Amino acid sequence: MASKIKSVQAREIMGSRAPALEVIVTTDTGATGRSTPETGVSMGAYEAAFVMDGGERLGGQGVRQAAANAELLGRELVGMEVSRQREIDNLLIALDGTPNKRKYGANTLVGLSLAVCAAGANAAGLPLYQYVGGVNAATLPMPIFGICLSGRYRDPGDTRWLKPSYEIIPHGAGSFERALDMADAMHREFTRLVLDKYGLRVYRRHALERSYDSFWMVDAIQDDREILDLMTRAIENTHGTDNIGIYYDAAAGTYYEADIDRYVGIYSAGEKTRDEMVAYYTQLVRDYPILSIEDPLHEEDWEGHAMVTEATGIEIVGDDLFTTNIERVKLGVAAGAANSMVLKITQVGTVTEALDAARYCHAHGYNVHPCGSRGDRSTIADYALGLSAGQVRAYDQRRMMAFEADLGSAAIWPGKALFKGDRNR
Repeated sequence: MASKIKSVQAREIMGSRAPALEVIVTTDTGATGRSTPETGVSMGAYEAAFVMDGGERLGGQGVRQAAANAELLGRELVGMEVSRQREIDNLLIALDGTPNKRKYGANTLVGLSLAVCAAGANAAGLPLYQYVGGVNAATLPMPIFGICLSGRYRDPGDTRWLKPSYEIIPHGAGSFERALDMADAMHREFTRLVLDKYGLRVYRRHALERSYDSFWMVDAIQDDREILDLMTRAIENTHGTDNIGIYYDAAAGTYYEADIDRYVGIYSAGEKTRDEMVAYYTQLVRDYPILSIEDPLHEEDWEGHAMVTEATGIEIVGDDLFTTNIERVKLGVAAGAANSMVLKITQVGTVTEALDAARYCHAHGYNVHPCGSRGDRSTIADYALGLSAGQVRAYDQRRMMAFEADLGSAAIWPGKALFKGDRNR
């Protein structure tokens, strides 16, 4: 029996970082779907625009207007079949009528779109990953675990971006449960090495402040290679580089100063040209078990991203570069820039647009790198599994455990081959 949208409710809630929008879609059969889109720590210039309240309340970050917009647009969805995701998303895009969703807000549109998708899955009696990917969806996304944060090496020591973020991939685990054990052992060993080297006194001064299960080390070190040295030692002392690799999000655009065409204070003090950055990445991949780097250069540098991709031979991921936007991905494919796209549905504004971009990636040999850092931790692993992405970041561990139990022996573990750059060329 067809299930039609009966009501849409929206309100402002407190998210994981800041105020967030909550949208609940209910169907006439009683199925519901919920979403809580949030903004990111660093935002690409080409992301769809969120609507914030402005003013003094909550530092201007309130989303009461977005909630009102969601209920307004939600009335246009009442009576539509909840399974008609593309039709609903196209209507939302048309109602907004702007290229970057600035009229009603990308948070408004994506809140509705994600909630509709979740309600559609519940109405069909399917887990979200099967609703997205079909009954043959079986490739478990390998989890990525946060380990350590760095920051800007520049007076007056501006570290507001908390980037790069260094993480690990237990690609040799074979299962999510085993990956958890490997990550825990490595993190414990890394903690021991950090405290042995920099001392508890430094820790108490908050130079090694714990944040999001990571050490924030910018004030304790002179070069990010110190981080990579300790991470590699911790990997070698536990499960070895045959089983664990390093992933990191450079977010290099936050260090790029266009007026001098230099990257300032990234990895160490001083300025770096694009050629110096490319050479730096090439050497890092030779020296450390790095499998994947995100946003190694700023988001306008297609040629530079192509150079890094070719020189390193590993997975190069576009987040700010692509913003989950199929038109940006097309530019990347044409230029040979990067070979993987971060999937953040909130960046583009609707489920349909995000899935179209992901499928275009796969059709052209690019990986997809789902990340739930924008308020969708509870569902991002479903999209990762449904899209056979093979990897996931910022996810709900309980969902991952449920997937493993549901799939049993049918589960596919992608392994290290997922991250080889030559797989994608």
